[in-house]
Formats: sequence, C-alpha cells, structure tokens
Amino acid sequence: MTKDIVQVRNLRKSFKDTKVLQGVNFEIRQGEIFTLLGQNGAGKTTVIQILSTLLKADSGRVIISGYDVNNQPGKVRASISLTGQFAAVDDMLTGRENLELIAKLRADVSPKQTANGLLKRFGLEEAANRLVSTYSGGMKRRLDISMSLIGKPTVIFLDEPTTGLDPEARLEVWKTIKELANNGTTILLTTQYLEEAEHLANKIAILHTGKIIANGTLDDLKKLIPPVKKEYVEKQPTLEEIFFAITGKKETN
Repeated sequence: MTKDIVQVRNLRKSFKDTKVLQGVNFEIRQGEIFTLLGQNGAGKTTVIQILSTLLKADSGRVIISGYDVNNQPGKVRASISLTGQFAAVDDMLTGRENLELIAKLRADVSPKQTANGLLKRFGLEEAANRLVSTYSGGMKRRLDISMSLIGKPTVIFLDEPTTGLDPEARLEVWKTIKELANNGTTILLTTQYLEEAEHLANKIAILHTGKIIANGTLDDLKKLIPPVKKEYVEKQPTLEEIFFAITGKKETN
C-alpha cells in the first residue's frame, strides 16, 4: 500500500488579526500530484511556506518524509525542493552553468554529469550553452524545475508554476510535471486555474477562507454537486483548440 509522504494536521496561521489558515488538514501519497486549488489570498502560498520550513505555523503538525517540520527542519529541507511563482534562474549564466552551480552548492560529487543528465531529461541539450536570458518562458520554467531535482528530493512544491506563461509554455510545464510524478516524485502543486487542476491532479483540495472545504479525486468532487440535465448540443471549439489549430501546434496530454 502506498504510504502518505506528507501529513498535515490542523494547520493554523494568522498575521496580526487576519486568520489565514484555520485548521488545514490533508495527506499526500508517494508519487501523487496533489493540487491545492484556491483563489488569490486563499492561503495557498502560506501552506507552501510552512511546509517548506520558510514560515512557522501558529499551531498544527506537519510530517514530510517521516520528519517533523517544527522539530526536524534540516531533515525536511534535505528531502524537499521548492519552485516558486517565478523562475529562480540566473539570466546571466547558461542553462548548463545554472545547473552546475546548484549541483556544487548541494555538494553533488559529479556536477557536470548531473547537469548533462538533467539537460537531456528536460529537452534542453541544444540550448545548454546559451544564456538563459535568451530562453522562452517555458524553457526557463523547465530549467527551474530541473534545478529543483538536484539532490533527488522526495517531495517537490510547485507554487503556481504556470503563472504568466503562454499556452504553449504551460503545456510544456504540464508535461514535465506528469513525467516527474510518473518517475515517483511526490508533487504538491498550488494553482488558481481550474483547468490546470483538472488536467494534472490525482487529488484536489479546495482551499477557501483558510479551510479545506473539499478534498478528493475529480470524480469525488463531481459527486458533490447535483447531476446535470443531459442535453445534446453542437460542440463548439474551445479557445485553446482554436489557438493550437491556428498555430499548428498539438496539445500534449
């Protein structure tokens, strides 16, 4: 039976008189893409900051890879990686140099070999020796995510990873996230995009006014609303389908 790699119990956090988290509970199984869905200001980033040891909760308990976030923050940091809303790459370095730098900072014994492997894995070999300032948004995000894999973390936190990306770059990132999960990496993804959660998540938790108001698979969540009346109408193409038809690109599932 697949074990829970992340356990969050009764997480609470306030900033002065503003209650941001009011008893958040959820679990994430190993190799799962768990999506935390909510509007801006719902508390998604606060959850990520607490789980990644950047912020202390007022109360509650978080266990990641068997380590307590409050009592064993060093052990937790060694087992996780965090990718924020904006790519944390150095535009003045090449893609290869970015990867080798992080590998050296993480005391990787073979930084060049590690960089080569990640460049190949994320389809960046041809651009490896170009300055990152010349990369597209999707390429920068792929490089950012590849950097987060150095050190072989068991859990990756992705905080709204497709914010500001165009449709093609967004699909590149979606493909990357799916591949990571297929290789056994556990992923906590925050997003405000309903389509993104529907496309990627094994489990979806809806965070609203500091509380998880629904948690389950997409099918579980569909059962929470009354059955719809079936009507047969002509299907119109979506804007996304129109975009890719015009540009000649194919959507990657």
